[in-house]
Amino acid sequence: MAITAAQVKELRERTGSGMMECKKALVDAGGDLEAAIEALRKSGMAKADKKASRIAAEGLVVIELSDDKKTAAIVEVNCETDFVAKKDDFQSFAGAIARRVLADNPADVDALMAMPLNDGDAATIEDARKSLIATIGENIAVRRFTRVESNVPLASYAHGVRIGVLVELDGGDAELGKDLAMHIAAHDPRPVCVSEEQVPVDMIEREREIFTAQARESGKPDNIIEKMIEGRIRKFLGEVTLLGQSFVKDPDLTVGKLLEQAGAGVSRFERVELGEGIEKKSENFADEVMAQVKGG
Repeated sequence: MAITAAQVKELRERTGSGMMECKKALVDAGGDLEAAIEALRKSGMAKADKKASRIAAEGLVVIELSDDKKTAAIVEVNCETDFVAKKDDFQSFAGAIARRVLADNPADVDALMAMPLNDGDAATIEDARKSLIATIGENIAVRRFTRVESNVPLASYAHGVRIGVLVELDGGDAELGKDLAMHIAAHDPRPVCVSEEQVPVDMIEREREIFTAQARESGKPDNIIEKMIEGRIRKFLGEVTLLGQSFVKDPDLTVGKLLEQAGAGVSRFERVELGEGIEKKSENFADEVMAQVKGG
């Protein structure tokens, strides 16, 4: 029988499931709304979609390297609490995704979600994600990934489960690569690129506008103000470029000088930090309790 848009709309409203899942459930149930609801609940689809709006800013950053270390993947998989992030099934899910990215080089997250979680699986990663949501009871999101291919072994560093770094060195050795990866993970502010030439022009101009406004508040002559602005721009570039930063193991030495001494360079790096850019909901516990009391 033909399934109408009104039937799909009603099923979506009653279960919170996605349009395609609702349509398929109705087709399988022969248009029987109650049977379709029951099927969605059994499969966990309704639970998964209802939880999709909840903020997931905890989770894991996982690094996976090929045997020769010339190809690597970093993935960020999110959940709502660090308690769930420590569970074996969540960690296995995140690890399998990193291996899939390494093996198959998906074009983007959507393409990744359509792939099987493990070789030979009939279900997709998206299917596995929804099943895990139904089991764990929290929203889970595969947020992003990066994959690097190189002609030389890549250096990597994982700071617990929250920060993952990859570094492609030109020259140097494994120890230098690890030191640089640790520096990139630890330095505040984090480096945004390797050298000054790579800093986006709009980023420099934005900082210049801020510095100009601040300098004009001083009331100093224009020629002095211009020198102040240029000095702050130079300091800014040193702070946000890897080569300009003070090396965390020896603050008297810049990373650029360290590499010069080693006769090496950095071709590129990737840094992924858990929850970066996600707006987290923060509530005062006392206020939360009071809100519940008033609501009661």
